[in-house]
Amino acid sequence: MNGVHGGPASVDRALDLLEAIARSPEPVGAKSLAGELGCALSTVYHLLAPLTARGHVARTGAGYVLGPRVPALYRSFQRHAGIDAGTRGLLLGVRRAVGAHAYLSVRRGGRIAVVDSTTAVTADAADPFEVGLDQGAHATAHGKVLLASLGRPARRRYLDEHGLPRLTEHTITSPDRFEAELRRVRAAGVAVSVGETDPAYTCVAVPLGDGTRALSVSLPTARFRGRRSELARVLTRAARHGFPAASE
Repeated sequence: MNGVHGGPASVDRALDLLEAIARSPEPVGAKSLAGELGCALSTVYHLLAPLTARGHVARTGAGYVLGPRVPALYRSFQRHAGIDAGTRGLLLGVRRAVGAHAYLSVRRGGRIAVVDSTTAVTADAADPFEVGLDQGAHATAHGKVLLASLGRPARRRYLDEHGLPRLTEHTITSPDRFEAELRRVRAAGVAVSVGETDPAYTCVAVPLGDGTRALSVSLPTARFRGRRSELARVLTRAARHGFPAASE
């Protein structure tokens, strides 16, 4: 029996369980997990057993949390995504230069994700760009940069799968307008998204390296006015020449 994502139902359910634990701001009990996933408590315990045994999940007196195996997986992910001291220094250098949070995004396996940023783990939820899979990449500057670097057939496949959903009144939802926007991005080497993901925020991005990565910043739109050229200049210089690594 296949699950909703095309894999075996038990694998899908186990991954749903792991993601539910990761989303929870505090340890979560098995009953709460069963309610969130809409499955029997016995099923939750059945799935928790191997996840706990392998260290992906840990049981505490207050409930279940992510386990000690997760940091090693994240370190491997960072290595595969090309995140090292140099890229960390790049992000911190951009943040120092412009006074706004910087982000590293990648396109891989037909998906776009933010893989590192200068925001703190406990950052204010008002910041619209969290580390993780980007479901609204068409409305972000980094998404435009990464989609602009694709050939038209590959880009069409991406848009067929993900669409151009309207996130705000400023989101581009017309395929023709979006293609025209990407032509401007390729010509300028810079993408800008003003209120397309969140009405209160603007982001600016440039390609990094071979076009499968993007370097970007986000800031409140009120602080963006009059800074477009400055932000584009700093990002372009950083992508080409970098910044020295520095600590927070």
